[in-house]
Amino acid sequence: MTKKKDIFEVFFRCKPANILIALRKGGKNRYGSVLAKEVDCTYSHAVKILQEMEKSKLVNFEKHGRIKTIKLTDNGNKIAESSEKIRDLL
Repeated sequence: MTKKKDIFEVFFRCKPANILIALRKGGKNRYGSVLAKEVDCTYSHAVKILQEMEKSKLVNFEKHGRIKTIKLTDNGNKIAESSEKIRDLL
């Protein structure tokens, strides 16, 4: 599996691709702190990546009182699905 992971990182930046895949696998709105732990990065780095994804309309932030959750857009879901397929092929 290590070799597959290495080649995937050649084609994709690992953390952003894994955040999209984790959001897709979760199937529901997710918290930034949980995503950061899942992809093994700091919360601040995950938030920075997620903000860029929001600018590109790949994710939406939804505020519920003081809690902010992250949800994939339709386009974000398509890209996450494609990234996951490519990762699995490698």
